[in-house]
Amino acid sequence: MVKATKKWWPIFVLPTFLAFIIGFIVPFLEGLYLSFCKFTTINKAAWVGIGNYVKVFEDAQFWTSLGFTASFTVVSTILINVLAFAVALALTKGIKGTNVFRTVYFMPNLIGGIVLGYIWNILINCVLSIAGQPLLALNNKAGYWGMIILMCWQQIGYMMIIYIAGLQSIPGSLIEAARIDGATGWQTLIKVKIPNVMPSITICMFLTLTNSFKLFDQNLALTGGDPNHSTEMLALNIYNNFYARSGAAWKGIGQAKAVVFCLMVIAISMIQLKATRSKEVQQ
Repeated sequence: MVKATKKWWPIFVLPTFLAFIIGFIVPFLEGLYLSFCKFTTINKAAWVGIGNYVKVFEDAQFWTSLGFTASFTVVSTILINVLAFAVALALTKGIKGTNVFRTVYFMPNLIGGIVLGYIWNILINCVLSIAGQPLLALNNKAGYWGMIILMCWQQIGYMMIIYIAGLQSIPGSLIEAARIDGATGWQTLIKVKIPNVMPSITICMFLTLTNSFKLFDQNLALTGGDPNHSTEMLALNIYNNFYARSGAAWKGIGQAKAVVFCLMVIAISMIQLKATRSKEVQQ
């Protein structure tokens, strides 16, 4: 069986490898090339060099969107992970109806981002309004916290499942040894549970950080960047560069923004992975 696998592995690897090249590598390289061009279509592109990148960093709305995105990412990442971990702790105590609670908490993750955005848009604007006008269209703080609530509501259940798996993988002998040594519940949590659940924390931090930074569909459906682009995140800003602004020049600038955005996500993800993996312990 092993010899047969070694002999025929290219047959199994090749389809996936070709799909990866066609679906990711080729579009990525074309996008990288177009970021240095002024274009309307792939076949109608004129090379302009680094001019697009210069205009990206001169665009005030880019910096506004970056600041808003960074603030949103920090707050949502912290809240989602803290609350998901707290719920996971509660649901590993052996209380009645644990499976029901897990299902209920996880269900929002099954709803698409666009649908979630419109649901919360209707809920917030129906309950809260200013002089009969939708709150989200007039108040950027309401838009900001509305997106935080939406993101937490969608993601906490998913992260909870990962944290539960991590908590249940902790050897019972470690918990028992801590109790015998006279450790309090808080000391057991800080000194035993959290260090041993660091692999789960690494995964959840990575997912929440990247998902929050790349957020698009919920932003589009909930606020659309209103009022006056003050709640416009980077992904939506790039989208608006392509479709809300006319002219070949803006498409090139939008593509340059997409490349910068991609590099930011990669850099932030690598830093986070290195930081959290260094805290992991071997069981």
